[in-house]
Amino acid sequence: MILRITAILFPIFAIVALGYWYGRRHDPEMAVANRLNMDIFVPALVFAALAGRTFAPAEYLPLATGAFVVLAGCGLLAWPAARLLGLPWKTFVPPMMFNNSGNIGIPLAVLAWGEAALPAAVILFMVGNLLHFSLGARMLDANARLLTLWRIPAVAATAAGLAVSLLGLHVWGPLLTALKMLGDIAIPLLLFALGVRMKNIRFTDLGAPLVGAFLRPALGVAIAWSAAQLLGLGARDSAMLIVFGALPPAVLNFLFAERYRQEPERVASIVLLGNLAAVLVLPLVLAAVL
Repeated sequence: MILRITAILFPIFAIVALGYWYGRRHDPEMAVANRLNMDIFVPALVFAALAGRTFAPAEYLPLATGAFVVLAGCGLLAWPAARLLGLPWKTFVPPMMFNNSGNIGIPLAVLAWGEAALPAAVILFMVGNLLHFSLGARMLDANARLLTLWRIPAVAATAAGLAVSLLGLHVWGPLLTALKMLGDIAIPLLLFALGVRMKNIRFTDLGAPLVGAFLRPALGVAIAWSAAQLLGLGARDSAMLIVFGALPPAVLNFLFAERYRQEPERVASIVLLGNLAAVLVLPLVLAAVL
């Protein structure tokens, strides 16, 4: 199991390490690349993932509710933790709240439960994605208006992809292929940009990132287990929700911090150390639920 989890996580760390090396050597300007990722590549990834599958909403409503409870609960409990650590809540709470349900959560679900678990994994990803681009943006920018969320490319792509899936509409094959190709750029570019940002991290200030690396999965697993019991989820969905709760901070947290100028170096260290800790945390959680 450890070897399997390592095989999933190794590409993430390898790309981050490459970005760190390149950043130290050439000091590239990543602002334009990050903007392109937020406005084009990530929305293409989301739409292609949703439009290519058919969903039965009622079947996944309890699981989606559980995902919301996990994310909201982690955010609420991280708030007093930020005060105890002496950190701005805008720096600490989002990485503790929004997890890596895309580039770790989806492949991990397929590895553990097979292709049949893919729709459930996409639902978990969708809930996290919607919350991150709505509530997450509002947390970092008080001027963000919830009524104009549809203007955010990733949110619009989520709504459009879900509508296409639910209505059973057919997307022209070559168009869907083009969108998938654009979406394939998103995750590697996110990771590479994180590595570039790591060149500016103050390695003498790792107390909060180390606390967050283990606090986040501890809170997530506890809340997920409680939510699964209260919602009466089946065995597989309960296990998937618990693993969802154990996932490390999403790389998008760094990109949001970069965009809204909310201590991106510190957020980058929280994200990276959280994902490093996942090498230890995820095998233990999987061993407990499988």
